[in-house]
Amino acid sequence: MLDATHDMDVTNLLTALEDALTAEDVQAAVDLFVDDCYWRDLVAFTWNIKTMEGKEAVEAMLNAQLAQTKPTIWRIADGEPATEEGGVTTAWITFETDVARGAGLLRMRDGKIWTLLTSMVELKGHEEPLGYDRPLGAKHGAGKHRTTWLEEREKEETELGYTTQPYTVIIGGGQGGIALGARLRQLGVPTIIIEKNDRPGDSWRNRYKSLCLHDPVWYDHLPYLPFPPNWPVFSPKDKIGDWLEMYTKIMELNYWTRSECTSASYDAAAGEWTVKVNRDGGKVTLRPKQLVFATGMSGKANLPDYPGMEAFKGDQHHSSKHPGPDAYRGKKAVVVGSNNSAHDICAALWEGDVDVTMVQRSTTHIVRSETLMDIGLSALYSEEAVAAGMTTNKADMIFASLPYAILHEFQIPLYEQMKERDKDFYAGLEKAGFQLDWGADGSGLFMKYLRRGSGYYIDIGASQLVIDGEIKLAHGQVTEVVEDGLVLEDGTKLEADVIIYATGYGSMNGWVADLVGQDVADAVGKCWGLGSDTPKDPGPWEGEQRNMWKPTQQEALWFHGGNLHQSRHYSQFLSLQIKARMEGIPTPVYELQDVHHLS
Repeated sequence: MLDATHDMDVTNLLTALEDALTAEDVQAAVDLFVDDCYWRDLVAFTWNIKTMEGKEAVEAMLNAQLAQTKPTIWRIADGEPATEEGGVTTAWITFETDVARGAGLLRMRDGKIWTLLTSMVELKGHEEPLGYDRPLGAKHGAGKHRTTWLEEREKEETELGYTTQPYTVIIGGGQGGIALGARLRQLGVPTIIIEKNDRPGDSWRNRYKSLCLHDPVWYDHLPYLPFPPNWPVFSPKDKIGDWLEMYTKIMELNYWTRSECTSASYDAAAGEWTVKVNRDGGKVTLRPKQLVFATGMSGKANLPDYPGMEAFKGDQHHSSKHPGPDAYRGKKAVVVGSNNSAHDICAALWEGDVDVTMVQRSTTHIVRSETLMDIGLSALYSEEAVAAGMTTNKADMIFASLPYAILHEFQIPLYEQMKERDKDFYAGLEKAGFQLDWGADGSGLFMKYLRRGSGYYIDIGASQLVIDGEIKLAHGQVTEVVEDGLVLEDGTKLEADVIIYATGYGSMNGWVADLVGQDVADAVGKCWGLGSDTPKDPGPWEGEQRNMWKPTQQEALWFHGGNLHQSRHYSQFLSLQIKARMEGIPTPVYELQDVHHLS
């Protein structure tokens, strides 16, 4: 009975919303929202990824987009009764627009809309061939000169990029490029993925040998093909590499290995790119309509330029080039940095009998993996969540439905619980001299990741080595490198046979500067960050990730990246934007992002 009451409340609200929108009565629609409302739209209304914060922002968006969007058929999703907790009623919803079908999540407070997530699910007339609509595959019957699946696949691989042109080129064949390539394949968008390595998955295989995922398996599924139920909770890097290689074959991706983009330029009049590629020793020119940089959320490696680096007699390299500990047994290593990679590398060096010192240049947020899984992720991404009926898509949508402007308010209590649960662990770190933080406002890891993509470590064992003094600690900025080590700002000299710079990465638009031009890189501006005006995430407030998965100030240029969760989830919305453009469907973008920071 209670569910029926909540369903009726939501149904009445959706009916009022549909009536107002059908009548193009924007004011009546806006009156259905509370004053401190949030409407996050993933492509369905804005052809953008955009959060409207407050009633004035909702009104402005509807005034701009309503006549073209023509939303209708607002309903509670089948089999998903509304629920109520703490005065907030939550409901899964479906709706349609003039060109698409959508789904979302609504939260009601005081009988009005508090948060609303709307997302595009599929374009009408261009649905993915899934489930009942899956292709037959085998050609039953008989016919002369019929081609087999293998012959057709080989023909496509031979012709695409040569006698026929791809509609989309993706630069970067890691998890992001692969996930997006799979989505575009399902939508019938001819796509080539450009990857410099020898095999799919080499971007994982080629990293230091102890690398593994710090996120659990339930968080990391790829589109269409989840990990099997016997897959380990935390995947070793080579196992992930093999999975990605297998996935590219199963999903029939046009994946060019041993290929490197050397330049790209856009012809606005022709509406196409000219992309120069060195493919396995040969030169190829591609002319796609859309170009996607999927070169990793973090962009180019930040290799510092310290005075005296050229005089160092040992080995020095960025963490992205670290081969592992084997060559350094019995030697001294200094790792500059104190985030995930730094901790992983330090632990592996210690395991390999290397005398290792970590240089902590600024405070670092640390959360134990077990605690993060239990308190931070278990409600959405865990075996318990799956058993309770939580699907990957629902988990992704719930997470996406929390507006970034208030997400920290939901995170702070969770990290307070973590701090209390592991207080002895943190006391041990502080006693060892490790400088901790909990984010600028105590909101912890997720907000640090979203705001700056750095400044944290998910502990899978290295912290205890720090506590025990097995990994030595030093603090401060590096002032110079000398022939046998480096010197810190307080004059401390650290002797080293090898220096590993775990100094992070720059913005993804650095690749654009290299391949397209600095002018285009500056035109699109910095990638990643919310504009929270916290360390390494300068304001003004953006409300969404800068430039990610949405139109940029350069026509037909896109950025796709992030962790496996984001690669999976946001590839859906980027692929739909590209498909719509290929089919000539009008895509009026609402409020293209302004550029406030160049890199």
